[in-house]
Amino acid sequence: MDWSIQDIARLAGTTSRTLRHYDDIGLLAPSRVGNNGYRYYNQEALVRLQRILLLRDLGLGLPAIAAVLENEKDATRALVAHHAWLRQEQARLARQIASVESTITAMEGGEQIMAEDMLDGFDHTQHKEEVEQRWGAAAYAKSDAWWRSMSPAEKQAWQERQRQLGSDWTAAAESGVAPDSDEAQALAQRHFDWLRDIPGTPGGGSTGPTKEYFIGLGEMYVADPRFAANYGGQAAAEFVRDAMTVYAARNL
Repeated sequence: MDWSIQDIARLAGTTSRTLRHYDDIGLLAPSRVGNNGYRYYNQEALVRLQRILLLRDLGLGLPAIAAVLENEKDATRALVAHHAWLRQEQARLARQIASVESTITAMEGGEQIMAEDMLDGFDHTQHKEEVEQRWGAAAYAKSDAWWRSMSPAEKQAWQERQRQLGSDWTAAAESGVAPDSDEAQALAQRHFDWLRDIPGTPGGGSTGPTKEYFIGLGEMYVADPRFAANYGGQAAAEFVRDAMTVYAARNL
């Protein structure tokens, strides 16, 4: 069974023009073209389109999406991983919705607001299992204790520092500077210092993260679409990785 380009555009909430553009750039080819010139898509093409739409929702640009699809050809495995992440996001958003609704109800009724209810769903522990698998339970425990010890103002300042670092990385990547440029290496130094200030970072503390960890983290930014999205897409994540690799070779 296959579907016409009009059917797919309607079902996906996009346009035939967009689908034709995906074909033109080699991102999504139709499974066949009819005698009338219409494009038709089979199940395999629909699965690929679903992956494109999921990655687009993560903020990746089309070149980055193409790179991800090229690097992970096993669609089933990729979708299983993405499904698990979506389930985590669904649970987190459900808690946030309930938290905000509870706050609104309390405010409208003039009731006392409970901090536990207000902040439910906004905690940082959603990646606990993943962190422990990657770097060990001790690393997570140290960073968790550090985060919980901070005041709300300190947490806000830290999050702003993290956001600004990501924004500056994105701007540098878009400007076209080389990974080994002074500008990129200054950002890599900031990134190193930022990691050094996080208890539980392998090799963290006064000496900072290890060379292996620093380089490996850069590779993870490229391999995981969630991280790539933080830096403006796959190409920007590759720029961050390359700059971090240069920094590690020179300084660690």
